[in-house]
Amino acid sequence: MQVRELTVDDLPAAWDLGRLAFGSAATSAPEDALVPHPGVITRYGAFDADGRLLGRAIDVHDEQWWAGRRLVAADVGGVAVLPEARGRGVARALLTALLAGARERGAAVSALFPTVAAPYRSCGWEVGGSLRTVDLPTAALARHRPAEGYRVRPGDKADLPAVRDLYAELARHRCGLLTRVGGRFDRLADNGLPEGIDGLTVVERDGRLVGYTLWERGEGYDHRAVLTVDDIQAADAGAARELIGVLASWRSVAPTLRLRPPAFDAVVAQLPVEATREHRQQTWMHRPVDVVRAVEGRGWPRYASGSLDFGLDDPIAPWNSGSWRLTLADGAATLRRLPDEVPLRLSVRGFALLYTGAADAAAVLAAGLAEAGAGADPTALDLLAAGPRAELLDYF
Repeated sequence: MQVRELTVDDLPAAWDLGRLAFGSAATSAPEDALVPHPGVITRYGAFDADGRLLGRAIDVHDEQWWAGRRLVAADVGGVAVLPEARGRGVARALLTALLAGARERGAAVSALFPTVAAPYRSCGWEVGGSLRTVDLPTAALARHRPAEGYRVRPGDKADLPAVRDLYAELARHRCGLLTRVGGRFDRLADNGLPEGIDGLTVVERDGRLVGYTLWERGEGYDHRAVLTVDDIQAADAGAARELIGVLASWRSVAPTLRLRPPAFDAVVAQLPVEATREHRQQTWMHRPVDVVRAVEGRGWPRYASGSLDFGLDDPIAPWNSGSWRLTLADGAATLRRLPDEVPLRLSVRGFALLYTGAADAAAVLAAGLAEAGAGADPTALDLLAAGPRAELLDYF
């Protein structure tokens, strides 16, 4: 088996493999599937001795916010293996090469949305959370009379820089959220808005944008009609009420509102959460690409301080394996390699759980993803879990 980056000549076969794997209609490949996208994605393929494509995987060049600092991410998508080649290590070979290539280009962390978790767990990814899409009866939204001091209006392409700035202002202190800068996030439709978006509503106060929502109208105007909110952000409760008031005005022609809420923010605080019903949950997984970059490149809570010695086992990214000393102080961290083995050891999956805040030391130990030797205090691993729990609000 040979694993390498795909060339332009390989892309038609890669498209066909993806179409079969994910059940797409048998149509011609779109233009962007047959051309390279340097700086946006890197495509990998596994080939047999006859040059037949056995599998593919895509490294999506993203950035994630981690407590005020950007981390380069290798977000994985489009993993597909030929039916006749499954169970023979193709996916593992692809992901091993992808991680090495991602490290070479400066990536620190990686996330993905699995169709099945087991193959990715065997390669070091672990479940960090779920991207929730919920439905709300539009009629359940609070009726709102526009408040003095806020201006609500339709937005257009000229507002997009301010929209991006507000998103960055609100997302930067969280963990895991994409920065939404560059690459695929710069694609605009004919109406000047991001692809697939029908409308942009903005809220201003004192001449500054303090809230926005991007939405898709959908089809119809009977009981089946759905208004999909692709993104909604508000800097304060007043802006959130203005946006929800606009969404509530759709109640007569779009009885269902569909959105992806974060764990909590100014908008969620105004929603009738008791009326929500789950439309979809999409599990996401996480792992370090380069453990030193992942630890030292992110922000950490200023209230957290201390030191932790731990061993890390990462079979497919061996540069992460070994003994390490983590030191937290003043909102920053250092990670230094130690020459000798230490009694407290983590698998890379255990590291991912702690790093994303998805589990504490006791849970990681109970799951068999950590080992505490004689004299080791496993609760010390909770230092690695300091900070907000990670979230994802974008699918890839």
